[in-house]
Amino acid sequence: MTASTLITVAPTGAESAKSDVPALPVTLDELVATAVDCQAAGAAVVHVHIRDDAGAPTLDQARLRDTVAALRESTDLIVQLSTGGAVSDGEAPRLAVLDAAPDMASCTMGTVNFGDDVFMNRWGFIVDLHEKMRDLRVVPEYEIFDLGHLANLERLLDRHGPPFGGHVHVDFVLGVPGGGAGDAQTVVAMAEAARRHLPEGSTFSATGIGRATLPVMFASLAAGGHLRVGMEDTVSFARRQPVESNAQLVTRAAAVAELAQRPAMDIPAARELLRIRG
Repeated sequence: MTASTLITVAPTGAESAKSDVPALPVTLDELVATAVDCQAAGAAVVHVHIRDDAGAPTLDQARLRDTVAALRESTDLIVQLSTGGAVSDGEAPRLAVLDAAPDMASCTMGTVNFGDDVFMNRWGFIVDLHEKMRDLRVVPEYEIFDLGHLANLERLLDRHGPPFGGHVHVDFVLGVPGGGAGDAQTVVAMAEAARRHLPEGSTFSATGIGRATLPVMFASLAAGGHLRVGMEDTVSFARRQPVESNAQLVTRAAAVAELAQRPAMDIPAARELLRIRG
């Protein structure tokens, strides 16, 4: 168990609409302002989805590059791009996300039902992501939606070698309809499975979707894990209380980590932990 807590903020996602959630940051200026506030509140990593002029999810390469540049200019945050995009995005544009040269990128470790949709991640595509990240010196965060994804990751590492930097970091995404349940028992089960399947020294964070936010947060800290919060994952702060901002969610996560005597990890320590390129 580390002495501090890595906090990742996922401010936008690909699911919520600005018309339904006015506080959702969808423009580049809104995203940068959110990132600045979240860094001040204790976040070390920003997990980024981008939107087009109409507020719809996009993987436009020019926008991705502009976003990475703007976040680096205005913050010290580790910039992690999502290669998931929206569930309807094809493999080629998802793989091309890496050409925008982020510090990190997500690599989802298997196909999963996603509400009424299917989030498709073929084995061959996973291998392509893993190897291209290593070639481009991008650190992966392996996204785990169910227990079998950890066995997939073990197979990936055995057959295709370690990621760039050598450190394995995973994120348990829990509470998605079709994936692992968003409760403490599932966090503990996944943490134990990660210790069996992954190299010694690997780390995990956990994300609870919607009402699973708090149970997953508490369980992850108790199990020695780290945290991801943000409006990608929940737009409710409490019952009948909408989230006001991503910084509100990061502030709460940092306060809970402090109570657990594992305060928010600073950015230099996060870069060292994750083996981010200098």
